[in-house]
Amino acid sequence: MIDVIVVGGGPTGLMLSCELRLHGVRVVVLERLTEPTGQSRGQGLHTRSVELMDQRGLLDRFLAVSEKFQVGGLFGGIVKPWPDRLDTAHPYGVATPQPVTERLLEERALELGTEIRRGCEVIGLSQDEDGVTVELADGTRLRSRHLVGCDGGRSLVRKEIGVGFPGEPAKVETLLGEMELTEDPAAVAAVVEEVRRTQLRFGAAPLGDGVYRVVVPADGVAEDRASAPTLEEFRQRLRAVAGTDFGACAPRWLSRFGDATRQAERYRVGRVLLAGDAAHIHPPTGGQGLNLGVQDAFNLGWKLAAVVNGWAPEGLLDSYHAERHPVGARVLENTRAQITLLGTDPGATALRELFSRLMDFEEVNRYVTGMITAVEVRYDFGEGHELLGRRMRDVRLKRGRLYELMRGGRGLLLDQTGRLSAAGWADRVDHVVDVSEELDVPAVLLRPDGHVAWAGEDQADLLGHLPRWFGAAAD
Repeated sequence: MIDVIVVGGGPTGLMLSCELRLHGVRVVVLERLTEPTGQSRGQGLHTRSVELMDQRGLLDRFLAVSEKFQVGGLFGGIVKPWPDRLDTAHPYGVATPQPVTERLLEERALELGTEIRRGCEVIGLSQDEDGVTVELADGTRLRSRHLVGCDGGRSLVRKEIGVGFPGEPAKVETLLGEMELTEDPAAVAAVVEEVRRTQLRFGAAPLGDGVYRVVVPADGVAEDRASAPTLEEFRQRLRAVAGTDFGACAPRWLSRFGDATRQAERYRVGRVLLAGDAAHIHPPTGGQGLNLGVQDAFNLGWKLAAVVNGWAPEGLLDSYHAERHPVGARVLENTRAQITLLGTDPGATALRELFSRLMDFEEVNRYVTGMITAVEVRYDFGEGHELLGRRMRDVRLKRGRLYELMRGGRGLLLDQTGRLSAAGWADRVDHVVDVSEELDVPAVLLRPDGHVAWAGEDQADLLGHLPRWFGAAAD
């Protein structure tokens, strides 16, 4: 029997498969498409995702093919300088088109032994006490102990397990695509600059060789939102909004997206879980969607692996919903606000001007940037040290860096006292005795996802916290 079937081979599904394989879990990824689409909806990794890639030894691969960027706020079209004192050792994002992100994650997944089956469309599933049965379009049936739906906003997995997807339908729609623009680049740039003074849902960014990434408001909301727009539809909207179609031709791909916001009522039903767009959809404002899905996978992977490998404490898998559902809800909330700021009516314009002035305050800019980049995410682990529930930044140690010690996806006891022990959990938790000038607490216990599970120096207190996240001590 397969340990885990992942339905969907996008960034979320691939990241999840990598996390599971670090723990020896047998993973099969089922992807409906025979080849990657090449569509680049996501344009990069925010700070928190950059941290995750570094923690797993993947950041150098991204930096080799990407550029760093620093844009503070990036909220509702409002751009401010990068704020000071953001709680991270990686104060930047990485501009990586989604096809490149998928390629890099797929390469890593295959290196770790993930089995990826393309052209496999799931048309049904059922579960019982012992596992999940999946039915494919070709009549094949597969059996797994657990299944995770990473199959997008129209998730069949979510529908099959009967999870509600409440929220608001799309009220506005935007066309997005890559195509050649034959007009002089200087003229294109001048028009874009002028139009964006009042219409922030418009843009034409050069990609090289005369190809542009073009975004323009649609004329209403299409009845069939799954259908791609035509090139002529793009031209008509460009002429209506910008007064010219820039000589648009030779499209690479064309798509549409709306401002619908919906979230799954539950992220888990028995042996089936949801992650990424299958669990939440929202407008792409702020560039949070791909990052939110990757971070879902990072939270879920080690927990599901613990269940498969038999050492998960009671309630560990349920903590995935408890921790990630509120994070998703906050993203839906801030994207709703951003859509309002992107409006063209006088009220929205006045609100955007006011918000822009507020973001000139460093504290506001830091708050908004932390929200968009997910650096501010803190899980509720109850009362305790101020670090509890936060993700530990990549602190420098006497013998290297913290994230270099977490490449294997295990827990970590970072002990500056040299007096502590996690001997009963040595198969799940690494004990590192080292010191850091950046860490003003004697010791921290980190979950495999880097969040602080305990901080202090009392051995008895540590022994009381280890079982909560890492199960019973080994005999």
